[in-house]
Amino acid sequence: MVDYNQALTSTEAILRGRELEKEGIYWLEEPIAHEEFEASAAVARELKVPLQIGENFNGPEGLLRAAIARASDYVMVDVARIGGVTGWLQAAGIAAAHDIEMSSHLMPEISAHLLCATPTAHWLEYVDWADAIVLEPLIIRDGMVLTSERTGSGIAWDEAKLKRLETI
Repeated sequence: MVDYNQALTSTEAILRGRELEKEGIYWLEEPIAHEEFEASAAVARELKVPLQIGENFNGPEGLLRAAIARASDYVMVDVARIGGVTGWLQAAGIAAAHDIEMSSHLMPEISAHLLCATPTAHWLEYVDWADAIVLEPLIIRDGMVLTSERTGSGIAWDEAKLKRLETI
């Protein structure tokens, strides 16, 4: 997986993408500006390696516009930007209707649960940033997150850890 974080022009994305294809990468992520759906579709058509976009969708409407434009092979949704749980579920429906695999962007403590309700669930982007403040960090076993049995999001804050942050 290679992420350019929107740093390239379309021409540069195609040139680099073709070279990276030789290396067997899994996907090329956000090579150009995120809202350039037609240009992204042109890049996707030129490359054999799948294109991943979506962490900057502001609501499910962005995903819908990208899907209609065929701007990518995969989408990666950020729960905070897509509109929370409701926006995520709407986005998951759009992705499923367009047969696009959907991954998460950050916040795995919430995204893991949401991916369980996503018909075209693909990858969970895992970072352990919340471990510093949660009572029970996510458990990873055999490359998979084991979701909490707690109700709701499954998140419980570690009050002692949070208290220590007040003095920093």
